[in-house]
Amino acid sequence: MAEIHTGATLSPGKKELVEAWLGRQRWYAAKGNTPRVRRVWSWRLDDPAGQVGIETMLVLDESESVPVLYQVPLTYRGAPLEGGDSALVGITEHSVLGRRWVYDAPHDPVYAAQLLALVLGRVGAVSGSESDKGEPAVVAGPHASWHGDVTLRGSRVLSGEQSNTSIIFDCVDYSGAPKPLICKVFRMLQPGENPDITLQGALSEAGSTRVPGMVGTVAATWPSPFVEGDTARGDLAFAQEFFPGTEDAWRVALKAVAAGDDFTEPARELGAATAEVHDLLRTVLPTEPVTVEAIAEVVAGMRGRYVAAASEVPALAAYEHGIADVFDRAVNANWPALQRIHGDYHLGQVLQVTGRGWVLLDFEGEPLRPLFERSRPDLTVRDVAGMLRSFDYAGGSWEHSHPGRSAREWVESAQNAFLDGYAESAGSDPREDAALLIAFQLDKALYEVVYEARNRPTWLSIPTAAVARLLDDARRDLP
Repeated sequence: MAEIHTGATLSPGKKELVEAWLGRQRWYAAKGNTPRVRRVWSWRLDDPAGQVGIETMLVLDESESVPVLYQVPLTYRGAPLEGGDSALVGITEHSVLGRRWVYDAPHDPVYAAQLLALVLGRVGAVSGSESDKGEPAVVAGPHASWHGDVTLRGSRVLSGEQSNTSIIFDCVDYSGAPKPLICKVFRMLQPGENPDITLQGALSEAGSTRVPGMVGTVAATWPSPFVEGDTARGDLAFAQEFFPGTEDAWRVALKAVAAGDDFTEPARELGAATAEVHDLLRTVLPTEPVTVEAIAEVVAGMRGRYVAAASEVPALAAYEHGIADVFDRAVNANWPALQRIHGDYHLGQVLQVTGRGWVLLDFEGEPLRPLFERSRPDLTVRDVAGMLRSFDYAGGSWEHSHPGRSAREWVESAQNAFLDGYAESAGSDPREDAALLIAFQLDKALYEVVYEARNRPTWLSIPTAAVARLLDDARRDLP
């Protein structure tokens, strides 16, 4: 293939192809920038038929002050891929093999099949440098909780993702029964264990049915792009169960709001499922006692989000004293021990699966935050507050489409039912620590203000109205 011919050249080269293509991708972080990349490392997979070249490149985009490392899997073909026009990275001329069509590999069935084989431990990476300790550069294989085997019948890429690329595998088990899987290919890479793998893996190994069962992972050690002679290690991809035909809680909730349907029982069950996952995470992963320094750091982050929100929406300055008072009271609240949590919890991160109830997804945390921050123990109330805000958004989005009409009764009943279910399962009610619950909801609302002001200004009234309501709650509920 093109990439294994010694001395062969490509015109345009790989760097030029990737630079021209990268900025148009949904998961490219520096929107509006012109990418400026350099290759850091690459590794390969074999096509059993010997027709398609498969190469995964790690490229550093240096177009911003903080460079970002991206994972770019590519396939090289001697003829166009049928139905692959939207995945075409570019066309290049190879000095030996002639014209080559280069594709974003997750859309190529040859790459998809070999990636699944890698995850299942059936094949290894063809090449890649060795780390300083002599360990394999690419390490992959099935998760400890995975039992069984599958046969692949086809694949497709999940549409609409913002931060990563997920491949859906149409598989059957040994009996011929459907066994669909999904593999998330991380696009922005950082050294360290991805919490999506760590948390879901721990929950799967503990036998939880509240998360998709883990199948397998791919990790690598690559040359550090920042320290010459050093290496970095991180996760590249992982596969898990897939639930076709299921709806996430956001869609379920929106339908309920629109129809005026009571949502208290599903919300109660979701609260109980959330508490169940929090309790299991506290059992299977380490916790940390809270310290004065940790409290100060968390609340400083809250105050910083207020400053950012007020700079976007100066009218928030009218609430400055009330917001400061809420955060002051949070400092003196009764903080529980810190533990691992979901970290980016909302209705879009939960599926309603027949026979299993609510199943939680995407434990990666907020993708744009540094990995070390997303991997820290935190407060469970952050997840609780995130879901309460999500219920408010479901009602607020309906109100936005129906001016003059209110969904407040639906929102409040769903929020209270969620808290009731959480309290029943956890044995403690988040409302008993009102200072923390209100502070974390307010913090989330201020984050939303910044997001909406920058990306969706017509929705800005949803979080700004929430800020006012939460301050009213604080005046009523806090001593």
